[in-house]
Amino acid sequence: MNKNLFTSFMIPVVLGIPITTLIIMFPTMLFPTPNRLTNNRVIAIQQWLTKLTSKQLMITHGLKGQTWSLMLTSLFLFIASTNLLGMLPHSFTPTTQLSMNLGMAIPLWAGTIFIGFRNKTKMSLAHLLPLGTPAFLIPMLVMIETISLFIQPLALAVRLTANITAGHLLLHLIGSATLALMGINLPTALITFIILTLLVILEFAVALIQAYVFTLLVSLYLQDNT
Repeated sequence: MNKNLFTSFMIPVVLGIPITTLIIMFPTMLFPTPNRLTNNRVIAIQQWLTKLTSKQLMITHGLKGQTWSLMLTSLFLFIASTNLLGMLPHSFTPTTQLSMNLGMAIPLWAGTIFIGFRNKTKMSLAHLLPLGTPAFLIPMLVMIETISLFIQPLALAVRLTANITAGHLLLHLIGSATLALMGINLPTALITFIILTLLVILEFAVALIQAYVFTLLVSLYLQDNT
């Protein structure tokens, strides 16, 4: 067990070369492309889950918003598979890196804002100033709304990073405590192990929930601008 809590969050390096790109590309291998008339059960379940996720995300969108269905579904599958692979022992979770999450959040958020200003310029500008605002509060509220608008991608990235990192740290701490208690008090170690097992199940759920929340918020930003 590593004594440094943050060792598992360090970018893996082989021969001095970071292999983050290979790790990020690995989840795409888990979703094979169907090339037969009759698919097997794995691909059938994969296609069913993909259609279900796409339907849930796109149910409130118009025709313009539905053009993003493939991108949002791919985003959900990528984040979910990356989070789940990070649950494997001695593995690296790219979504614990704030830089990577910002790299996903900022372009998607900027794309939704660009679409909003292109298609609904007046309505997009109207969001910066609530209806019925007193004249002396207009400069302050415009500034506040503008800041809150630019904070959206940062909130997206920080939420995903914090939740995944906190879960991994908690598992690391309780796992270390379980190993330490095994040689001291076996009944207490057993209780701690049960808690650890429940936390692992919870972390699997959090991995999927955070992927859905990230994608859903991007979908809501898109809905506000289309």
